[in-house]
Amino acid sequence: MPLKLTLKPQEKVIIGGAVVKNGASTSHFTIENNVPVLRQADILTEAEATTPCRRIYLALQLMYIDEENCAATLPIFSALVDELLEAVPSMKELISKTNQYTLNREYYQALKQAKKLIAYEEELLINVSKSC
Repeated sequence: MPLKLTLKPQEKVIIGGAVVKNGASTSHFTIENNVPVLRQADILTEAEATTPCRRIYLALQLMYIDEENCAATLPIFSALVDELLEAVPSMKELISKTNQYTLNREYYQALKQAKKLIAYEEELLINVSKSC
């Protein structure tokens, strides 16, 4: 099924591993084959991966964008997940769903689930800072 994209002026998108930056005006186009696509709002840079859940998201992002090199990234992802589970057992259900998508090579779904991990992590950090 084709994917219709509308890009705002200067918006970036990753399509099949290539970073594409839109020009000065809104653009509309259709992607007619199955390739990884990440909009700018969903792209996390290495510099932004400052928390355990964000690092998990970054690893998943790399697996999604560059599936050929998943074998190199998967052990990093697994180690990050193990560390997080040990530190925050209450994330077990969210992490389990993320793992399941990853094992099924459904990386885009895993990324969506990892966003929930990040949101939960942010909530925990806010609650900890309020209690201090």
